[in-house]
Amino acid sequence: MESHLPDALDLQLLHALDTDGRASFSRIAAVLGVSDQTVARRFRRLRAEFGVRVVAVRDVERLGQEQWMLRLRCTPDAADSIARALARRPDTAWIGLTSGGTEVVGMTRMRTRGEHDDLLLGKLPRTPSIVEIRAHQLLHGFYGGPSGWLGKRRALTPDQVDALRPVFSEAPTPDGGTRITADDEPLVAALEGDGRASFAELQAATGRSESAVRRRLDQLLRSGALFIDVQFDSGAFGFGTRALLWITAAPSAMDAVGRALATHPEVAFAAATAGHCNLVAVIVCRDTASVYRYLNEDLGRLEGVQHVECAPVLRTVKQLRYEERR
Repeated sequence: MESHLPDALDLQLLHALDTDGRASFSRIAAVLGVSDQTVARRFRRLRAEFGVRVVAVRDVERLGQEQWMLRLRCTPDAADSIARALARRPDTAWIGLTSGGTEVVGMTRMRTRGEHDDLLLGKLPRTPSIVEIRAHQLLHGFYGGPSGWLGKRRALTPDQVDALRPVFSEAPTPDGGTRITADDEPLVAALEGDGRASFAELQAATGRSESAVRRRLDQLLRSGALFIDVQFDSGAFGFGTRALLWITAAPSAMDAVGRALATHPEVAFAAATAGHCNLVAVIVCRDTASVYRYLNEDLGRLEGVQHVECAPVLRTVKQLRYEERR
Protein backbone atom coordinates (compact mmCIF):
# COMPACT_ATOMS: atom_id res chain seq x y z
CA MET A 1 0.00 0.00 0.00
CA GLU A 2 1.39 3.39 -1.00
CA SER A 3 2.33 5.71 1.87
CA HIS A 4 0.20 8.80 2.37
CA LEU A 5 3.19 10.77 3.62
CA PRO A 6 5.09 12.90 1.09
CA ASP A 7 8.38 11.37 0.03
CA ALA A 8 11.45 12.27 -2.00
CA LEU A 9 9.60 11.88 -5.33
CA ASP A 10 6.88 14.27 -4.13
CA LEU A 11 9.52 16.85 -3.26
CA GLN A 12 11.12 16.37 -6.68
CA LEU A 13 7.73 16.95 -8.28
CA LEU A 14 7.26 20.18 -6.32
CA HIS A 15 10.75 21.34 -7.30
CA ALA A 16 9.94 20.54 -10.94
CA LEU A 17 6.74 22.60 -10.74
CA ASP A 18 8.64 25.40 -9.03
CA THR A 19 11.04 25.41 -11.98
CA ASP A 20 8.24 25.47 -14.56
CA GLY A 21 4.75 25.41 -13.09
CA ARG A 22 3.19 24.89 -16.53
CA ALA A 23 5.44 22.04 -17.64
CA SER A 24 3.47 19.06 -18.93
CA PHE A 25 3.31 15.91 -16.83
CA SER A 26 5.05 14.05 -19.66
CA ARG A 27 7.97 16.49 -19.62
CA ILE A 28 8.28 16.29 -15.84
CA ALA A 29 8.02 12.49 -15.95
CA ALA A 30 10.83 12.25 -18.50
CA VAL A 31 13.12 14.34 -16.29
CA LEU A 32 12.22 12.44 -13.10
CA GLY A 33 12.46 9.03 -14.77
CA VAL A 34 8.92 7.92 -13.94
CA SER A 35 5.71 7.49 -15.91
CA ASP A 36 3.26 10.24 -16.85
CA GLN A 37 0.60 8.46 -14.81
CA THR A 38 2.80 8.49 -11.70
CA VAL A 39 3.36 12.25 -11.97
CA ALA A 40 -0.36 12.91 -12.55
CA ARG A 41 -1.35 10.68 -9.63
CA ARG A 42 1.20 12.24 -7.30
CA PHE A 43 0.11 15.76 -8.24
CA ARG A 44 -3.58 14.97 -7.64
CA ARG A 45 -2.75 13.51 -4.23
CA LEU A 46 -0.56 16.46 -3.23
CA ARG A 47 -3.32 18.83 -4.23
CA ALA A 48 -6.08 16.90 -2.45
CA GLU A 49 -4.28 15.86 0.74
CA PHE A 50 -1.69 18.58 1.28
CA GLY A 51 -3.26 21.65 -0.32
CA VAL A 52 -0.59 22.07 -2.98
CA ARG A 53 -1.55 24.81 -5.44
CA VAL A 54 0.14 26.10 -8.56
CA VAL A 55 -0.80 29.74 -9.13
CA ALA A 56 0.33 32.79 -11.06
CA VAL A 57 1.72 35.70 -9.05
CA ARG A 58 2.30 39.29 -10.11
CA ASP A 59 5.86 40.43 -9.44
CA VAL A 60 5.04 43.76 -7.83
CA GLU A 61 8.68 44.86 -7.74
CA ARG A 62 8.99 44.51 -11.51
CA LEU A 63 5.61 46.18 -11.95
CA GLY A 64 6.71 49.15 -9.85
CA GLN A 65 4.06 48.68 -7.17
CA GLU A 66 4.52 49.16 -3.44
CA GLN A 67 4.77 46.36 -0.91
CA TRP A 68 4.45 46.83 2.82
CA MET A 69 4.88 44.52 5.80
CA LEU A 70 2.39 45.28 8.57
CA ARG A 71 2.74 44.41 12.25
CA LEU A 72 -0.47 44.87 14.18
CA ARG A 73 -0.44 44.31 17.93
CA CYS A 74 -3.98 43.39 18.93
CA THR A 75 -5.99 42.53 22.01
CA PRO A 76 -5.88 38.73 22.48
CA ASP A 77 -9.56 38.23 21.68
CA ALA A 78 -9.43 40.11 18.38
CA ALA A 79 -6.28 38.96 16.57
CA ASP A 80 -7.92 36.06 14.72
CA SER A 81 -10.89 38.09 13.47
CA ILE A 82 -8.63 40.97 12.39
CA ALA A 83 -6.36 38.51 10.55
CA ARG A 84 -9.33 36.99 8.70
CA ALA A 85 -10.69 40.44 7.82
CA LEU A 86 -7.33 41.45 6.36
CA ALA A 87 -7.09 38.13 4.53
CA ARG A 88 -10.32 38.88 2.68
CA ARG A 89 -8.87 42.06 1.21
CA PRO A 90 -7.57 41.70 -2.37
CA ASP A 91 -4.56 43.92 -1.60
CA THR A 92 -3.10 41.52 1.00
CA ALA A 93 -0.84 38.68 -0.11
CA TRP A 94 0.13 36.95 3.14
CA ILE A 95 -1.33 37.08 6.65
CA GLY A 96 -0.02 35.25 9.72
CA LEU A 97 -0.36 35.19 13.51
CA THR A 98 2.74 35.55 15.67
CA SER A 99 3.75 36.49 19.24
CA GLY A 100 1.45 34.14 21.09
CA GLY A 101 -1.46 35.03 18.84
CA THR A 102 -1.55 38.72 19.78
CA GLU A 103 0.23 40.05 16.69
CA VAL A 104 -1.01 39.96 13.12
CA VAL A 105 1.69 40.22 10.48
CA GLY A 106 0.85 40.70 6.84
CA MET A 107 2.16 41.72 3.46
CA THR A 108 0.19 44.15 1.35
CA ARG A 109 0.52 44.81 -2.36
CA MET A 110 -0.74 48.31 -3.05
CA ARG A 111 -1.61 48.93 -6.68
CA THR A 112 -2.65 52.55 -6.09
CA ARG A 113 -2.04 55.32 -3.56
CA GLY A 114 -5.74 55.13 -2.75
CA GLU A 115 -5.44 51.54 -1.58
CA HIS A 116 -2.47 52.50 0.59
CA ASP A 117 -4.29 55.42 2.23
CA ASP A 118 -7.51 53.45 2.67
CA LEU A 119 -5.79 50.71 4.65
CA LEU A 120 -2.95 52.45 6.52
CA LEU A 121 -4.58 55.81 7.18
CA GLY A 122 -8.23 54.80 7.21
CA LYS A 123 -9.38 51.37 8.29
CA LEU A 124 -6.56 50.17 10.55
CA PRO A 125 -6.29 53.26 12.81
CA ARG A 126 -10.07 53.16 13.36
CA THR A 127 -10.04 49.53 14.52
CA PRO A 128 -10.31 49.72 18.34
CA SER A 129 -8.84 46.27 19.01
CA ILE A 130 -5.55 47.21 17.31
CA VAL A 131 -3.18 48.49 19.99
CA GLU A 132 -0.18 49.34 17.80
CA ILE A 133 0.49 49.60 14.08
CA ARG A 134 3.91 49.30 12.50
CA ALA A 135 4.24 49.57 8.74
CA HIS A 136 7.47 48.68 6.94
CA GLN A 137 7.74 49.57 3.26
CA LEU A 138 9.81 47.00 1.37
CA LEU A 139 12.61 48.84 -0.37
CA HIS A 140 14.54 46.06 -2.09
CA GLY A 141 14.08 42.32 -2.44
CA PHE A 142 17.03 39.99 -1.83
CA TYR A 143 15.20 36.66 -2.03
CA GLY A 144 11.67 35.43 -2.61
CA GLY A 145 9.06 35.91 -5.29
CA PRO A 146 10.24 34.02 -8.41
CA SER A 147 13.16 32.61 -6.40
CA GLY A 148 11.39 29.87 -4.49
CA TRP A 149 12.50 28.18 -1.26
CA LEU A 150 11.97 24.80 -2.92
CA GLY A 151 15.06 25.35 -5.04
CA LYS A 152 17.16 25.48 -1.89
CA ARG A 153 16.09 21.92 -1.01
CA ARG A 154 17.93 20.70 -4.13
CA ALA A 155 15.56 17.81 -4.72
CA LEU A 156 16.57 17.99 -8.40
CA THR A 157 20.07 17.99 -9.83
CA PRO A 158 21.28 21.08 -11.75
CA ASP A 159 20.93 19.12 -15.01
CA GLN A 160 17.30 18.25 -14.18
CA VAL A 161 16.56 21.90 -13.38
CA ASP A 162 18.10 23.00 -16.69
CA ALA A 163 15.98 20.43 -18.55
CA LEU A 164 12.82 21.85 -16.98
CA ARG A 165 13.44 25.56 -17.45
CA PRO A 166 10.60 27.20 -19.41
CA VAL A 167 10.98 27.42 -23.16
CA PHE A 168 9.26 30.48 -24.61
CA SER A 169 7.91 30.42 -28.13
CA GLU A 170 7.90 34.16 -28.73
CA ALA A 171 10.68 36.72 -28.86
CA PRO A 172 10.33 39.50 -26.27
CA THR A 173 8.31 42.56 -27.25
CA PRO A 174 10.01 45.99 -27.40
CA ASP A 175 8.56 47.01 -24.01
CA GLY A 176 9.34 43.59 -22.52
CA GLY A 177 5.68 42.99 -21.68
CA THR A 178 6.34 44.23 -18.16
CA ARG A 179 2.98 45.98 -17.80
CA ILE A 180 -0.17 44.05 -17.00
CA THR A 181 -2.89 45.93 -18.84
CA ALA A 182 -6.65 45.95 -18.35
CA ASP A 183 -6.91 43.59 -21.33
CA ASP A 184 -4.65 41.13 -19.51
CA GLU A 185 -6.74 41.00 -16.33
CA PRO A 186 -9.04 38.08 -17.37
CA LEU A 187 -5.97 36.03 -18.33
CA VAL A 188 -4.08 36.87 -15.15
CA ALA A 189 -7.15 36.27 -12.96
CA ALA A 190 -7.64 32.80 -14.47
CA LEU A 191 -4.00 31.93 -13.84
CA GLU A 192 -4.13 33.29 -10.30
CA GLY A 193 -6.84 30.70 -9.68
CA ASP A 194 -4.99 27.88 -11.46
CA GLY A 195 -1.50 28.42 -12.82
CA ARG A 196 -1.79 25.18 -14.80
CA ALA A 197 -5.06 26.06 -16.52
CA SER A 198 -5.12 24.67 -20.06
CA PHE A 199 -4.96 26.97 -23.06
CA ALA A 200 -8.54 25.96 -23.88
CA GLU A 201 -9.60 27.12 -20.39
CA LEU A 202 -7.63 30.35 -20.76
CA GLN A 203 -9.19 30.91 -24.18
CA ALA A 204 -12.66 30.54 -22.66
CA ALA A 205 -11.80 32.88 -19.77
CA THR A 206 -10.41 35.63 -22.00
CA GLY A 207 -12.38 35.36 -25.24
CA ARG A 208 -9.07 35.50 -27.14
CA SER A 209 -7.80 32.99 -29.63
CA GLU A 210 -5.52 30.27 -28.31
CA SER A 211 -2.57 31.65 -30.28
CA ALA A 212 -3.13 35.12 -28.78
CA VAL A 213 -3.32 33.64 -25.28
CA ARG A 214 -0.12 31.67 -25.81
CA ARG A 215 1.70 34.72 -27.16
CA ARG A 216 0.61 37.06 -24.36
CA LEU A 217 1.31 34.54 -21.60
CA ASP A 218 4.78 33.95 -23.03
CA GLN A 219 5.42 37.71 -22.98
CA LEU A 220 4.26 38.16 -19.39
CA LEU A 221 6.25 35.17 -18.10
CA ARG A 222 9.37 36.01 -20.08
CA SER A 223 9.36 39.60 -18.81
CA GLY A 224 8.91 38.52 -15.19
CA ALA A 225 5.78 40.62 -14.69
CA LEU A 226 4.07 37.32 -13.89
CA PHE A 227 5.55 34.11 -12.51
CA ILE A 228 4.16 30.71 -11.61
CA ASP A 229 4.47 29.78 -7.94
CA VAL A 230 3.94 26.57 -5.96
CA GLN A 231 2.16 26.93 -2.63
CA PHE A 232 2.35 24.09 -0.13
CA ASP A 233 2.55 23.26 3.55
CA SER A 234 6.24 22.90 4.34
CA GLY A 235 5.32 21.11 7.57
CA ALA A 236 4.15 18.09 5.59
CA PHE A 237 7.71 17.77 4.27
CA GLY A 238 9.37 17.95 7.66
CA PHE A 239 9.87 21.71 7.89
CA GLY A 240 7.17 22.65 10.37
CA THR A 241 8.59 25.79 11.97
CA ARG A 242 8.47 29.25 10.40
CA ALA A 243 9.64 32.50 11.91
CA LEU A 244 9.85 36.15 10.96
CA LEU A 245 13.12 37.91 11.64
CA TRP A 246 13.24 41.67 12.08
CA ILE A 247 16.91 42.52 11.65
CA THR A 248 18.84 45.74 12.26
CA ALA A 249 22.15 45.91 10.43
CA ALA A 250 24.68 48.73 10.31
CA PRO A 251 23.75 50.91 7.30
CA SER A 252 27.07 50.16 5.62
CA ALA A 253 26.47 46.41 6.06
CA MET A 254 22.79 46.23 5.11
CA ASP A 255 23.31 45.17 1.49
CA ALA A 256 25.96 42.60 2.38
CA VAL A 257 23.78 41.10 5.10
CA GLY A 258 20.77 40.97 2.76
CA ARG A 259 22.79 39.20 0.08
CA ALA A 260 24.12 36.73 2.62
CA LEU A 261 20.61 35.99 3.87
CA ALA A 262 19.56 35.15 0.32
CA THR A 263 22.12 32.31 0.23
CA HIS A 264 21.02 30.65 3.48
CA PRO A 265 18.99 27.43 2.98
CA GLU A 266 16.57 28.40 5.75
CA VAL A 267 15.63 31.77 4.23
CA ALA A 268 12.46 31.77 2.11
CA PHE A 269 12.19 35.56 1.87
CA ALA A 270 14.48 38.50 2.58
CA ALA A 271 14.12 42.21 1.89
CA ALA A 272 15.36 45.62 2.95
CA THR A 273 12.71 47.68 4.72
CA ALA A 274 11.94 51.11 6.06
CA GLY A 275 10.99 51.29 9.72
CA HIS A 276 12.50 50.52 13.11
CA CYS A 277 14.62 47.75 11.51
CA ASN A 278 16.17 47.71 8.05
CA LEU A 279 15.84 44.03 7.04
CA VAL A 280 13.09 41.43 7.30
CA ALA A 281 13.39 37.72 6.59
CA VAL A 282 11.23 34.60 6.77
CA ILE A 283 12.95 31.36 7.73
CA VAL A 284 11.65 27.80 7.34
CA CYS A 285 13.16 25.21 9.70
CA ARG A 286 12.51 21.67 10.86
CA ASP A 287 11.95 22.60 14.50
CA THR A 288 12.67 25.18 17.21
CA ALA A 289 16.13 23.73 17.80
CA SER A 290 16.93 24.44 14.15
CA VAL A 291 15.72 28.03 14.58
CA TYR A 292 18.06 28.45 17.57
CA ARG A 293 20.98 26.99 15.64
CA TYR A 294 20.32 29.32 12.70
CA LEU A 295 20.11 32.41 14.91
CA ASN A 296 23.18 31.47 16.91
CA GLU A 297 25.38 30.30 14.06
CA ASP A 298 24.50 31.42 10.54
CA LEU A 299 22.83 34.74 11.31
CA GLY A 300 24.82 35.45 14.45
CA ARG A 301 28.10 35.26 12.55
CA LEU A 302 27.18 37.82 9.90
CA GLU A 303 29.28 40.93 10.32
CA GLY A 304 27.21 44.07 10.73
CA VAL A 305 24.12 42.51 12.34
CA GLN A 306 23.30 44.62 15.39
CA HIS A 307 19.91 43.38 16.56
CA VAL A 308 17.51 40.55 15.73
CA GLU A 309 13.90 40.06 16.82
CA CYS A 310 12.51 36.58 16.14
CA ALA A 311 8.73 36.06 15.92
CA PRO A 312 7.61 32.44 15.37
CA VAL A 313 4.65 32.13 13.01
CA LEU A 314 1.87 30.30 14.87
CA ARG A 315 -0.53 30.06 11.95
CA THR A 316 -0.73 31.20 8.34
CA VAL A 317 -4.16 32.68 7.66
CA LYS A 318 -3.64 33.65 4.02
CA GLN A 319 -1.15 32.81 1.32
CA LEU A 320 -1.96 34.97 -1.72
CA ARG A 321 -5.62 33.91 -1.96
CA TYR A 322 -7.94 33.60 1.02
CA GLU A 323 -10.42 30.76 1.30
CA GLU A 324 -12.82 31.00 4.23
CA ARG A 325 -12.57 28.06 6.60
CA ARG A 326 -15.82 26.20 7.27
